[in-house]
This record gives sequence, structure tokens and C-alpha cells, in this order.
Amino acid sequence: MANGLPNPLLTAGAARSLVDSVDAFLFDCDGVIWKGDQLIEGVPETLDLLRKMGKKLVFVTNNSRKSRRQYSKKFRALGLEVTEEEIFTSSFAAAMFLKLNNFPPEKKVYVVGEDGILEELRLAGFECLGGPEDGKKNILLEANFYFEHDKSVGAVIVGLDQYFNYYKMQYASLCIRENPGCLFIATNRDPTGHMTSAQEWPGAGTMVAAVSCSVQKEPIVVGKPSSFLMDFLLKSFNLETSRMCMVGDRLDTDILFGQNTGCKTLLVLSGEKLLLLLFHMCRIILPIMPNQVSNAVWTCIAIAGVTTLSELQDASNTIHPDLYTNSIYDLVGLLQQ
Repeated sequence: MANGLPNPLLTAGAARSLVDSVDAFLFDCDGVIWKGDQLIEGVPETLDLLRKMGKKLVFVTNNSRKSRRQYSKKFRALGLEVTEEEIFTSSFAAAMFLKLNNFPPEKKVYVVGEDGILEELRLAGFECLGGPEDGKKNILLEANFYFEHDKSVGAVIVGLDQYFNYYKMQYASLCIRENPGCLFIATNRDPTGHMTSAQEWPGAGTMVAAVSCSVQKEPIVVGKPSSFLMDFLLKSFNLETSRMCMVGDRLDTDILFGQNTGCKTLLVLSGEKLLLLLFHMCRIILPIMPNQVSNAVWTCIAIAGVTTLSELQDASNTIHPDLYTNSIYDLVGLLQQ
């Protein structure tokens, strides 16, 4: 706690102390490394500096749309060299949860989600159905219509799904309600996410909530802030959680995940302070600005970080990071002072 405040701003001294006290940095991806397919300014320089300082870098994302292989490909497309072994996704966590809990090989998995979950399940040796293909299927609620489902489904995994529809919700619900012992697994419960660089979109939590409401049952959550991902990470790297720093833009997932597992925590606002200044300027100058200019300014405001400074400092907030800053690029400037 600095200056009596529960949320100390990252300073040059705090940055040096943080880097000296940890061996590994765990980075969230959406809103920290990129927004949609757009790399956030200064990310390559920051990651290069930390690697040169001998720090282990791990990327931990709740976004289940891609597998680890697919995320590695995305990193390369953005000019970042990151191996599959450095990536931990909620889609991978869901597959590993089943494997570590000896899910019966004769049982199938129904997926409300996208290719990332399907690929990780198949790599782990599980038979799965659902996914994007079921997004093309429709239901006609006619008299005496009976919906068939596979009785051999032993687990339903719900993640982010841009193809989510009524068909999938009914299929998942029937499996959970009617198949004895069927597991209900959620990759994560994020309410929103940076699916594009222009704005936030509904997150996996909205799909999970729909299925949960239908079956009147809470899911097993394998992504952040659950400690399951950390347990698996620790088996992969010889590291202590007290020597790790979790870096993210969400209080209720990233920062809570770090706190739950004993890591140091750094919240990034990813541009929110600058955008607050733009917002106050716009209140004065927008009436006299041409439409095309004002529209561009409002677009900038729309891409602010998930957690705002006002939310962080609100008296009702109970999740406080060890440090906060505007973006991870701030580390470069502060460490060079």
C-alpha cells in the first residue's frame, strides 16, 4: 500500500522492485497483449525487455475460441515469438480437467463453443460433438416436437461461442439434466471481452449463464479465477507462485486469479487514463467538431480497458491489485529511468 492508497500506481521504483522480486510474468491476452487482432502499442518492446532480463513469460487467457496451437499462430502473425508451451488457455484447461479426472473414454463431450475447445479435446483423446456445426441448426417449436440428444454424452463444456443458438442451449440442457452424472463445465464466466479492436462483446459468461439458468445448476469453472489453471501451470514449470506476477485488465478474473494463487498482481488499464482525458475534452469541443472527427474520438473512447480507474477506486470494489498502470509498455519507460 502506497501513500495510504489501496491501489498504488506503478512508479519507477515500484517497477524495479517488482521485476527484481519475480521470476515469471503471467499475461492475460485480450486487452493486455491485443484487442481483437490489433496488437497493443509497446507490447513487443516490453516482452523483449523482460526476456532479456531473464524472466519467464506465460500467457494465460480465458478466451476459448482458439487452441494453444491456434494462439501460437496468432502470436506469430502479430510478430511475437511465443511457443505453445508458453500458452495456457481455458479450452486447454477444460480438456485437461477431463483427463486429470479420468473422464470415461466411452463417454462423449458436447461443446457449446468453438474450434479451440474441439481441437484441445481431440488432442486429449476425447470424442466430441457440437461446436460451430450446431450453430447452423434450427428448431421449430411445433406441437408434439421432441428433441433427441445423445445419451452417451458425459460432459458439457460451455465457452465463448459466436454461433450460440437455441438448438445448442436445448442440447446442452438435456444432456446435463437427463444424462446421469453428466458434468457441466464452463471455460470461464467473463461477462464481456475484447473480441474486436473497436468494442467489447458479450463474453463466455453470457452463454454459461443461459445454460445454468436452464438447468438450475452451477458449472465447474476451469478458467480464471479458478486455481485449476495454476495447478497445471506449476506442473509444467519449476516456479513458485510467490515469484510470479499476474498481469491483466480484469479485476474479477485476472487479479482475483493472481490473488487466489499467491501471485503478485499488476492491473493494466490499457489506455483508460488517456481516454478519460479525451472524454472530458469532448464534452467541451464536440459541439464544434466536424462529424467525422467526433465519430473517431468516440471510437477511441469505446476501446478503453475493461477496468476503468473509477471502478478500481470505487469504494464498493473489494479486489485490489498490488499495483496498477496504464499499459504494460509503461514498464519499459519506468525501468529505464
